[in-house]
Amino acid sequence: MANPLKLPTIPPFVLPSLVARLGARLPQWPHSVNLALALNAAKKLGVLPEDSLQELEGRYFRVTVLDTGMVAEFCYRGGSFRPVFVSPGQPDLHFTARLSAFLQMVSRQEDPDTLFFNRSLSIEGDTELGLRVKNMLDALEWPQLAWQGLRPTFLGRG
Repeated sequence: MANPLKLPTIPPFVLPSLVARLGARLPQWPHSVNLALALNAAKKLGVLPEDSLQELEGRYFRVTVLDTGMVAEFCYRGGSFRPVFVSPGQPDLHFTARLSAFLQMVSRQEDPDTLFFNRSLSIEGDTELGLRVKNMLDALEWPQLAWQGLRPTFLGRG
């Protein structure tokens, strides 16, 4: 799969089990807030197609990152992603994977199908919704970022 972001290759890795044990004891709501903010930013940038997002209206999602102990829950309502602070029960769609698999998927190093069939990504819930979200992930087009000419302000002028 192409790597349009030109990121370094992300190898499969597993964080030490201590990370997951500690992460599971921490509050989970910040993960939900941050993921909802990131998804809304991607929507605003035009990375997420508006017509596909309308199909997510009123649906509840959960993302579990096994080796960090992180669980993020969110819904799509009123045209935006919103964090869920109190779980209403079973999500409409639940993604479970290790951190490396999610990073590989988001960076377009691996597609969701490959991760799923290699048993690196688990998708549970509404099959039709899962297929819609998978197709949306496959169609992601990251904007080209112009890094040339950008320098951190703390370096001063040269």
